[in-house]
Amino acid sequence: MRLCEALGLPESGVLSLVGGGGKSSLLLRLTKEWSVDRRVVAVTTTHITRAQGEALGLLLLGGSPDALHAALREHSAVCAALSAEGGKLSPPPPTLLRAAPTLADWVLAEADGAHGFPVKAPACHEPVLLPGGYVVGVAGLSALGRPLSEVCHRPSLAATLLGVPPGAALTPSLLAGLLTSEHGQRKGVEDPARFRVLLNQADMVPRHLACAAAAEIERLLPGCRVVIASLREEDCIKEVFDGCS
Repeated sequence: MRLCEALGLPESGVLSLVGGGGKSSLLLRLTKEWSVDRRVVAVTTTHITRAQGEALGLLLLGGSPDALHAALREHSAVCAALSAEGGKLSPPPPTLLRAAPTLADWVLAEADGAHGFPVKAPACHEPVLLPGGYVVGVAGLSALGRPLSEVCHRPSLAATLLGVPPGAALTPSLLAGLLTSEHGQRKGVEDPARFRVLLNQADMVPRHLACAAAAEIERLLPGCRVVIASLREEDCIKEVFDGCS
């Protein structure tokens, strides 16, 4: 099973990735899967590194919808962006971003940042979702059992959201709450049916903890598709909770 199938995603559409602990790896993996037989445009709505952009496919800097159309005739995967300071890439021009869904089968976006932490709480300006699409909330399971203050980007926001002190250990139940909350990783998702969860770093925790988090996500958000994975492994999919268990 491919990762896109495990996540229960359709044949084409728009997808935003939010959270921490594996968004960039997931973006790369899905781009490679879909670009085998589809046209894919990968973008950021915040910032990624130039190296990340180049790994995704042909790097199209600036450009117009016509330039993107021409690039997709020659390349099945294109990363569209603008150059930013410090070797970073920023979102492409708005005209290109609006046109991308009409030119490609899939448009994928890394829609917020976590500064390398396995989990995060979104600030008031986050996430910057692509309109009308699916959203995957990502979290690194390595955060389980450790204090929020050590494993979370913006731990004070997460602590307030969850009603615990910043030094509280992150349990499977608290992780599920952070991922499913309308003020957490589900922020800005109008239709819960378009929300998925990927629990990454399954190789770093006992299976029962990962499954406990997945089961709690399904309890809090019935019908939610949850994938437990280890994205650094070739055979990355470990368990799939399809919302019917």
